[in-house]
Amino acid sequence: MIPALMPTYNRADLAFERGEGAWLWTTDGRRFLDFGSGIATTSIGHAHPHLVQAIQEQAAKVMHTSNLYRVPQAERLAARLVETSFADSVFFCNSGAEANEGMMKAVRKYHAENGHPEKFGFLCFEGAFHGRTLATLAATGNAKYLAGFGPVVEGYRHLPFGNMNAVRDAIDGSTAAIIIEPIQGEGGVRPADLRFLQELRAVCDEYGILLALDEVQTGMGRSGKLWAHQWARIEPDVMSSAKGIGGGFPLGAILAKEKVAKYLVPGTHGTTYGGNPLACAAGNAVLDVILAPGFLDQVDRVARHLWRGMEELARKHPHVATGVRGAGLLVGLQLAPDVLNGDMQAAAAEEGLLTVAAGQNVLRVAPPLIVTEDEVDQALAMLERAARRMTLAAAQADAQ
Repeated sequence: MIPALMPTYNRADLAFERGEGAWLWTTDGRRFLDFGSGIATTSIGHAHPHLVQAIQEQAAKVMHTSNLYRVPQAERLAARLVETSFADSVFFCNSGAEANEGMMKAVRKYHAENGHPEKFGFLCFEGAFHGRTLATLAATGNAKYLAGFGPVVEGYRHLPFGNMNAVRDAIDGSTAAIIIEPIQGEGGVRPADLRFLQELRAVCDEYGILLALDEVQTGMGRSGKLWAHQWARIEPDVMSSAKGIGGGFPLGAILAKEKVAKYLVPGTHGTTYGGNPLACAAGNAVLDVILAPGFLDQVDRVARHLWRGMEELARKHPHVATGVRGAGLLVGLQLAPDVLNGDMQAAAAEEGLLTVAAGQNVLRVAPPLIVTEDEVDQALAMLERAARRMTLAAAQADAQ
């Protein structure tokens, strides 16, 4: 008999009742160091006092009014995002998939309004993950995710990640934009080469197409800068954000330059919950923390400490891990072919560490941005014990 909660997830048998900072406690009293952050979402940790206070105070006033009326909290958050990014205007929604869907609509609307409705196609990349709606599934291109959902939405072509020659060969009269994650999270914590991002910007300018960045997972300080593309010193035309932007509260955003945003006039796009007072109170509280002087410098320092520790772990356990990749506090441990990431994830959990599996047999670690070097050291010690556990299991299997 099907359970009341639809069984769409393979859930671990863990239920958490409270958290503080980088730590979570289960209903049966066990403590875990959270290096998954709800898949890079609880950006300033669990129960951050400033975020909790902002949500409590706003909830006691008004949570939702709809976008039929002005929302001062959204106006303030949008102004702050514009001030700290390439964008001229922001649209708020509820999730990363919704942000990506709206971003792709904005791209097509831009070309249609400029007399080129034939420009509707997107160049995407193998290993991408852009969401679970029908259009974002098409942009993702994963056959497993697409199976059983009917004809694939038209207009999405997938190219080898990092191959500029393939990009140039694929551009034609129907190309509207290139959409890319600066770091592929679900796809295996694969960072795009900074030069590749710079070349994508140049080719978009050359052919009059738009550069659309999916910073759902990489934005809001995750890379050590507010936006991961800033490492490449480029600007997109339009960008999606979600996950960490609300610190765990559902919030997404489309950030766009005026040339794109100006065509999303009343009636072209909308959302009931998006940008409501409660969500934007959370978003402003998160920004207060992330934009505080020295905060991103601290993220970068701790991230480099984590990176060095992960590299040392891979060197000490070559039969378990073969390398490290990623950027900032989004780091992937590339596992050996005979060590499955699900097994390594389970072994880490046995030691008290929460991680997330990713594509290409990678173990993903994405701690909250407020994590300390001491907590990183504790996590590395847990991973060390997990690696030994995996080595022992392999030796026992060989002996049998």
